Amino acid sequence: MINRKNDHLLVLYYGIGDILSSFLSWIMFYTFLGVYINHNMEFEWIDLTFNACFISAFWFTVYAFWGFYHEITRKSRVVDILSLLVIAIVGCVIITSFYSVTRFTIDNYRDYITVLLLYFSIHFFISSITKVFLMNHTKELIYDKKIVFNTLIIGANQNAKEIHDEIESISHLLGWKFVGYLYIEMDTNILGDKVKCLGNISILDKIIESYQIEQVVIAIQPEEHSKIENILETLEYYELRVSIIPDLYQIMVGQVSISHVFSIPLIEINRDLMPFWQKNLKRSLDIIASLFVLIFFSPFLLGIALATILNSKGPALFFQERLGKGGLPFKIIKFRSMYTDAEKLGPALSSDTDKRITPWGKIMRKTRLDELPQFYNVLVGDMSLVGPRPERDFYMKQILKRSPNFKYRLRVKPGITSLAQVKFGYAENVEEMIRRLKYDIFYIKNMSILMDFRIMFFTVYTVIKGRGK
Repeated sequence: MINRKNDHLLVLYYGIGDILSSFLSWIMFYTFLGVYINHNMEFEWIDLTFNACFISAFWFTVYAFWGFYHEITRKSRVVDILSLLVIAIVGCVIITSFYSVTRFTIDNYRDYITVLLLYFSIHFFISSITKVFLMNHTKELIYDKKIVFNTLIIGANQNAKEIHDEIESISHLLGWKFVGYLYIEMDTNILGDKVKCLGNISILDKIIESYQIEQVVIAIQPEEHSKIENILETLEYYELRVSIIPDLYQIMVGQVSISHVFSIPLIEINRDLMPFWQKNLKRSLDIIASLFVLIFFSPFLLGIALATILNSKGPALFFQERLGKGGLPFKIIKFRSMYTDAEKLGPALSSDTDKRITPWGKIMRKTRLDELPQFYNVLVGDMSLVGPRPERDFYMKQILKRSPNFKYRLRVKPGITSLAQVKFGYAENVEEMIRRLKYDIFYIKNMSILMDFRIMFFTVYTVIKGRGK
């Protein structure tokens, strides 16, 4: 049975298939172009092979960037082919335009359109055939139960029984494998011996980790819907899919979008904060910006480090453990802005009148210069350019007692700058941390590349004006 947490083998098959289909498409296109259209075009196999390899690498990069190799086993053939159609059009325009300028002898616009249509037709036909073949193979693995998705039902009522019976009848198509159910106080055990009882909803975290759950179906009674929010909050921090049985009223007034149309509809909860291509673009921008700052501004960074050392005794850099995405700890790097014994009495938040801050540290904090070493954290993937500021575990525990929603910030990587930092500034106490939470949640709910650029623009403006808090 294929390990659901490790689909590298399937990704390898898809990647090789795309590379070979792209390679073959270019060879066929170039052959047709030279034999039937441009008879004077030079034709050398070594040169042709090199260009075919270059083109294959281009298509593989585009497919990976767009998310074609993400969640391979969950792909829809129709959606993937439609995505391929759009990407093929754009990619073929780029490639034929480049080669029309550098290699092809094209005299007019009509010839260019002919070349473009020829390449697009060949590439799309071969690529779509390859993808359909590979996706059919994946569907066969699911049909034969060599690929399964461990599924948990929350609820033990009539809704749970109906959805269980419905999905079981088509389990060979979906690949869902029910490992058990969790009950809620008001439930009666209608499921009987059909599915194993794993306990009460209070142990949801433990069950997800123990059984490696990948799919959750929430099937609770309408009068229990107040519990859905708490359930969804628990599920927020796991990489799994969530479906909910909607009320008839919600369906009638069109408040929900139905993703599965069987005898019982299901709402698929969209857990993606950003489209996959935007996630990749965000990470690419993180890497490019970090390398640029760390390399081209290295003399400036050395100057700040020297000024820090000369201003007060102690090292130039300050390392501190913070919580990153998913609550994983990492060491954040900053230029030291406080005296070395600043926390000899224990953790304490700083303020504008904090005597622990050095004179040079006050200047760095106003201009955010102390944050510059964090570009290394961004480069290695602990942080991003934009995201909620990382908190210490010491304060996180205090805040969660008063505002459980604060944990929502852990869904994304922390950032060097954030909407909360631009709008609110540094928090001087737990109350201010909770007050600025609304800005972090707003950012996470509306994440986009455009939003990141706006935040970075206002951050630069704050640095130039020296208005950092």
